[in-house]
Amino acid sequence: MKQLVHKLYARRELSKDELVYLLGHMDVETRGELFRFARLRREEAYGNKVYMRGLIEFSSYCRQNCLYCGLRAGNRDAERYRLSPEEILECCREGYGLGFRTFVLQSGEDPWYTADLLAALIREIKSEFPDAAITLSIGEREEETYRLLYEAGADRFLMRHETASRRLYQFLHPSMSFDHRRKCLETLQSIGYQVGAGFMVGLPGQTAEDLAEDMNYLKTLNPDMIGIGPFIPHDRTPLGEAKAGSLEDTLIMVALTRLFIPDALIPATTALGTLNPEGRELALKVGANVVMPNLSPVFVRQKYALYNNKICTGDESAQCRHCLELRIGAAGFSVDMGRGDSLKAAGTRRHA
Repeated sequence: MKQLVHKLYARRELSKDELVYLLGHMDVETRGELFRFARLRREEAYGNKVYMRGLIEFSSYCRQNCLYCGLRAGNRDAERYRLSPEEILECCREGYGLGFRTFVLQSGEDPWYTADLLAALIREIKSEFPDAAITLSIGEREEETYRLLYEAGADRFLMRHETASRRLYQFLHPSMSFDHRRKCLETLQSIGYQVGAGFMVGLPGQTAEDLAEDMNYLKTLNPDMIGIGPFIPHDRTPLGEAKAGSLEDTLIMVALTRLFIPDALIPATTALGTLNPEGRELALKVGANVVMPNLSPVFVRQKYALYNNKICTGDESAQCRHCLELRIGAAGFSVDMGRGDSLKAAGTRRHA
């Protein structure tokens, strides 16, 4: 098994059959070697830096009906909210004062926020904070909307592909299209966004072959950022009784992703911290290099419930940032509050 890890480190690739075999025969010694090489590759690419983004979850409304998500349209028990453009801007002001230079604006697929409304908001943020990057995570929109928001000043767009298995995708997303999801990601790249994709680990019905397909797809897409988190059930969804993904399996996929796509930015996700108090630190030690503390108003944080028992819903923004900075330092890394562009984008981005 260790030979396959060595081959992956040297060549940055394995065949699908080799990867499936590795995933099915991962012993303790091989896992340790995998984690060691992933951290080494991360240090070669990005040094010891951990980039910190400010996350603003601005709407919990969603028109989609994904089987695993607490924000799904079919969850009649969900508490919904929308932040006004001024409230979003105020979150950015607070974050800028705390040192953040990337704001991640995330929501369910909420058409209440029209293209024109979002474009005006982006222009206002850029006018007030011209040295800050804006990342959008708002789901599937029309190409003309993506273009308008890019022209308004949005720099990045995060949209997980969720799974590279057509069978699994269509089961989990009855209101969505596997092909359209991929088309959106291709469109975002063609427009010029720095694009983030990603997937969940431990989904009901997911196989080692499915995870190997995720790696193949990501190598082909070559995104700037890759978000990988464990599946955690929400009790008001059709998958509320399903078993959660494991910390160990998720860390393995983070490490493999670092070796397959070494230039990508990889977040240590809040979901990992929900599974284990040290989950985010462990992810940093196996290849991750981004964290996204919450800048949303405290009074809405519990309402943005993608899964059960989400952490950090009661912390003020300053407290959240300070806590994470201490944790990152204790894990042996240093915080970078700058824009933190990916290596792929660093030489070609629009904004100096």
